[in-house]
Amino acid sequence: MKNKLFDYVERDNFIFRLSGLTKIICFFCLTFAVMLSYDIRPILCVFVFSFVVLHISEIKLSQIRLMLYYTMVFLLLNFILTFLFSPQYGVQIYGTKHVLFQITERYVVTQEQLLYQITKLVKYASVIPLGMLFLLTTNPSEFAASLSSIGVSYKASYALALTLRYFPDMIRDYNDIALAQQSRGLDLSKKEKLGVRLKNIMNICVPLIFSTMDRIEVISNAMDLRGFGKHKKRTWYAKKPLRKADYLSMLFCAAVFALTICISVFINHSRFWNPFI
Repeated sequence: MKNKLFDYVERDNFIFRLSGLTKIICFFCLTFAVMLSYDIRPILCVFVFSFVVLHISEIKLSQIRLMLYYTMVFLLLNFILTFLFSPQYGVQIYGTKHVLFQITERYVVTQEQLLYQITKLVKYASVIPLGMLFLLTTNPSEFAASLSSIGVSYKASYALALTLRYFPDMIRDYNDIALAQQSRGLDLSKKEKLGVRLKNIMNICVPLIFSTMDRIEVISNAMDLRGFGKHKKRTWYAKKPLRKADYLSMLFCAAVFALTICISVFINHSRFWNPFI
């Protein structure tokens, strides 16, 4: 199968050997560090770090290509809409106005607005690779064990793990149904009009929904027969013990988060870095 979206593939490298608990703590630390600050300097550092770690993890481009396309479209739309609805928001934040060029009376491109929007764009672009990295390098069962370790109900943890496990199966079922329907004459190519193609896609979604409901019923019955939810706590077979690399990774990410907070509180005296003062 060519589409490997959300598919977990075990690899032997530093990232995959880390515990799921380590990954979730590191993900939260770096995400909060980026989200709580509007200083582009530490955000750029996290941005570069996220792509370096993504490279180290040896994740294939086929696994993230579709997500990258959606991400780029989202970032582009966000950038354009921010300027359309709040073209002077950067001026309000930084308290100065350095005009680069004027489009209309309302839409004036300033250095302040450009800095604000680029910072906002890099914030999103930093977090999304971290999310991809966490999802694609963490075994769903180990992910459930990690959530349970930080206090999340094991029932909710297990439900989320099942959801992650089901994404590749659902995509596989969609492709199988699409191939079966195309062999019966259903045309999904660009030769058909958009309305006809959408109608044909719906003809695929209906059997996909029914197959999904059947799968849910089978899994629910299997869990009931095994007494799932009878006890308040449970142990996890897939849970990894914490090692030296786990502690060092958590310490590093916690230090990044603390450094970001210190920069905002003691140096910038604000969430925003103002180079225009």
